[in-house]
Amino acid sequence: MDDVKWGLVTTFLGPSSDILKFAAYHLDKGAHRLFIFLDDPDSDAYVPLKAHSKIRVFACDTAHWKKLGGKRPVKHQVRQSRNATYAYRRKQDVAWLGHIDVDEFLVTDAPVGRHLGKLAEDAICARMRPMEQLAGDGTAFKAFLPSGPARKALVSQLYPTYGSYLRAGFLSHVAGKIFVRTGLQDMHLRIHNAFQGDDMNPGEVELPGIDLAHCHAKTWDDWMASYQFRLEQGSYRSEIPSVHSTEKGGLTIHEMFCAIEAHDGAAGLRAFYDEVAGDSPELRARLEDHGALRLINLDLDATVARHFPQIT
Repeated sequence: MDDVKWGLVTTFLGPSSDILKFAAYHLDKGAHRLFIFLDDPDSDAYVPLKAHSKIRVFACDTAHWKKLGGKRPVKHQVRQSRNATYAYRRKQDVAWLGHIDVDEFLVTDAPVGRHLGKLAEDAICARMRPMEQLAGDGTAFKAFLPSGPARKALVSQLYPTYGSYLRAGFLSHVAGKIFVRTGLQDMHLRIHNAFQGDDMNPGEVELPGIDLAHCHAKTWDDWMASYQFRLEQGSYRSEIPSVHSTEKGGLTIHEMFCAIEAHDGAAGLRAFYDEVAGDSPELRARLEDHGALRLINLDLDATVARHFPQIT
């Protein structure tokens, strides 16, 4: 099958430079349509995004949420899901729509549309697995480690102090994100999944040709700037389950961070960061020894210059 048209939807809150990098990169990758919801309706990213023919941008103000059925949801996860579902249900000119975050980038050795075009007709949800950026020059990533009996031992070798508290050695999700075939009734998009009625991820397949490069911790300062929010409301919040049961000594990631802070304070957090996310020669060597090091230059500044020359 030939390449098919595809698009992405994301909800964004942050510096305009970040969303322009996200948009430019994926336009470079061949996205036919980008649906971008600005959680800050006064974001100065609105004007340059609105000017691009392949981007549909929405300012998430009071009128926007009223149009979607009520008040602005308190939880950002709910806002993301409602926006993604709204984008999906619009009249589409793409065959597949992916829902990802602004710090995630599709990495592939062939056009995205070609990989999607090869999927069987009964495939409805296609899952991309993540790789997580090391906090250095932005070119090194730890690869996704598939679940199985060998993963626990491998993670402990890679991260000897804290690996047992992390799923696959990742700070953030290992579930990945999905593309959903468009034009289907009663479809609701979530963060990592999609529901058609009560059926979760109908017709789900793996999409091995596309990796999701997740830039979760770019630098120590960047990580610390997001740390408290993630601890209270995001990917480190208390309801995230532990890797191992409490009977086996397991702690949730929230409990682990609280214990580190209580015992060693900021120095303890820095030691954690250096072992798990820091782009050290030692960690690169350990990852490379196990075939889990990926070196990729996203070249984000250059893509912005190509697609938004008026702001560079």
